[in-house]
Amino acid sequence: MTYENRWETVDVNVENGIAWVTLNRPEKKNAMSPTLNREMIDVLETLELDQDARVLVLTGAGDSWTAGMDLKEYFREVDTQPEIFQERIRRDSCRWQWQLLRMYSKPTIAMVNGWCFGGGFSPLVACDLAIAADEATFGLSEINWGIPPGNLVSKAMADTVGHRASLYYIMTGKTFSGKEAETMGLINKSVPLAQLKAEVTELANNLLEKNPVVLRTAKNGFKRCRELTWDQNEDYLYAKLDQCIHRDTENGRQEGMKQFLDEKSIKPGLQSYKRTG
Repeated sequence: MTYENRWETVDVNVENGIAWVTLNRPEKKNAMSPTLNREMIDVLETLELDQDARVLVLTGAGDSWTAGMDLKEYFREVDTQPEIFQERIRRDSCRWQWQLLRMYSKPTIAMVNGWCFGGGFSPLVACDLAIAADEATFGLSEINWGIPPGNLVSKAMADTVGHRASLYYIMTGKTFSGKEAETMGLINKSVPLAQLKAEVTELANNLLEKNPVVLRTAKNGFKRCRELTWDQNEDYLYAKLDQCIHRDTENGRQEGMKQFLDEKSIKPGLQSYKRTG
């Protein structure tokens, strides 16, 4: 399915269970404008209810993933607006880049095909998984034009990369490659650009094989547990486990144990149970 011409700055194509979401401002290196931020809220909310879209891949048109926030449309033009307008613009940005994407009900993969700068680190880290091209260029260039990293970029870096590497790139504004991003833990894997889509498709297809209720509970449970104490986690994660079993119409827990314990037809460390639902 193609959502042809529904959005001005985002292209969406749903094919074989995968929703390919492409930031489409190649002439601006897919910089995130107020319009793009508003449209991405609608994109994510629309695809969440699309039963044909079971895994979401976020990428960019042309040679960029996203160059971050649009300096002209998001900053300079907004600076002259009333404070309440500025608050709305910031809220829209955080709404899709973090609040919606981070706890999305479906698996999400960032397919970083090129430039990824500044504000782009927020949706990058909000995605569950990330694969980049070796040729991709990452950078936190804010220091070079007079501001600290905005939005939740610093939080995103601290949660994925760690103290020393985060401060090095935040304070110097230096760039790094896809391979370096992999070594730092910012992404899962870096591959040559020519292999990027095939690599992401293979990963998406792996996720499509999983029980969607269990997958959602597992990924969102992990993200929430990072913010809780050990005692809080004990209650929360057991509650999520019970909720998952209750909501799972495939009865995956029973089926998986039957195939492993009774039929001895699977080895869970090597393969998924065979879904019958």
